[in-house]
Amino acid sequence: MKIYNTLSKQKEEFVPLEEGKVKMYVCGPTVYNLIHIGNARPIIVFDTVRRYFEHKGFDVNFVQNFTDVDDKIINRAKEEGITTSEVTEKYIEEFFKDADGLNIKRATTHPKATEEIQGMIEMISTLIEKDFAYEKNGNVYFKTLNFEDYGKLSKKNIEDLVSGSRVAINEEKEDPMDFVLWKPKKPGEPAWESPWGEGRPGWHIECSVMSKKYLGEQIDIHAGGEDLIFPHHENEIAQSESANGKSFAKYWMHNGFLNIDNKKMSKSEGNFFTIRDINEKYSLDVLRFFMLSAHYRTPINFSDELMKASQTGLERIRTAVTNLKFRIEKANVEKMTEIEEHLLLTVASLVEKFEASMEDDFNTADAIASIFELVKFANLSSTESSTKEFSLKLVDTIIELCDIIGIKAEVKKELLDSDVDAMIQARQDARKNKDFAEADRIRVELLDKGIVLEDTREGVRWKRA
Repeated sequence: MKIYNTLSKQKEEFVPLEEGKVKMYVCGPTVYNLIHIGNARPIIVFDTVRRYFEHKGFDVNFVQNFTDVDDKIINRAKEEGITTSEVTEKYIEEFFKDADGLNIKRATTHPKATEEIQGMIEMISTLIEKDFAYEKNGNVYFKTLNFEDYGKLSKKNIEDLVSGSRVAINEEKEDPMDFVLWKPKKPGEPAWESPWGEGRPGWHIECSVMSKKYLGEQIDIHAGGEDLIFPHHENEIAQSESANGKSFAKYWMHNGFLNIDNKKMSKSEGNFFTIRDINEKYSLDVLRFFMLSAHYRTPINFSDELMKASQTGLERIRTAVTNLKFRIEKANVEKMTEIEEHLLLTVASLVEKFEASMEDDFNTADAIASIFELVKFANLSSTESSTKEFSLKLVDTIIELCDIIGIKAEVKKELLDSDVDAMIQARQDARKNKDFAEADRIRVELLDKGIVLEDTREGVRWKRA
């Protein structure tokens, strides 16, 4: 299995630190709002990477944090007139609702920054002791120039960074490139006791501490969006390797950017969409399928046209599964024929092709192409005269390959919720009482909720519009 390592800028054979195990850390969201579709890409991509490792038999320790102390969270709390903890609890719950819709597996651990403050204080203290950090007026800064390898991930030159516009001018710092590890308390903000006075941690330190606590000083894979390479991941390396005295992550993985109709997503452009916005028009299964239809490192363009194409592609797979299940129910012969056994050689070759794509830096685009080839083969080779065993092998293989990348190849029948169920019964009662105006009103209301009713001799049937 080969992985493109941002650190070396090339594909490398994946060799875990410990045989049969993968220690993987993925930077999670800052929980002050609903997640947007840009956030969705790394969540989907690295969930898929984790799933494939597990498919190959690895024991994956997967950690994804929640940043639950941050200026944006503090500002949101002030806007809503609630506490910062109420803000973060609310949006962590909303995150999981969206994650469930995207078929994201729960991480082994979802640590919160506010629950790891003591570990951050300890690591900062270690950095001060080792002369990699210093305190000024309640602020603690990392001494960037004392870490010789600074810039090795982003390939940025320190001299260029110092003269660049991205470096904030701060007379308190010993060097313009030094970054904050701890900041003093401000009125109305959450704060914790520390050797440097009441305050709160900087953003970068939390991931170094949580990664160390839940995965150890050295990990196999650290991942996130391309925008995190600098400064966040660069600073994590500096902190972790300076404090622990050893290399941090063996492989660094980063997904490419997402654009909207070939433009960068931004509220000012009017093209900013949350997962909930997308879900009003498309199933989140379609969004996941769309995200995986391109290689994770390439930029991806989001548009209605491409989403509709993904919807059509997913429906094509699901239709094949439905047809195969129908043939399994109607099959007259159980045992596979010799001709069908020979046909399964093609199925095996397509499975190998799928795995070869996934093992070439998790090329989900080519892996999905193999699934489509399998669907086409199944549509052509499974007929009314096919045996039950043959059609079952085809459908099981399609479902298994889709499941490896978190795609639901079959949709289970949805049950009505109790409110809609009660409305259907109320309509039936109105009809019995010859109150046809009320019955029609309920039908229209159900239609507004996306429920289409069909009155048949056998009773009322319903379907989603």
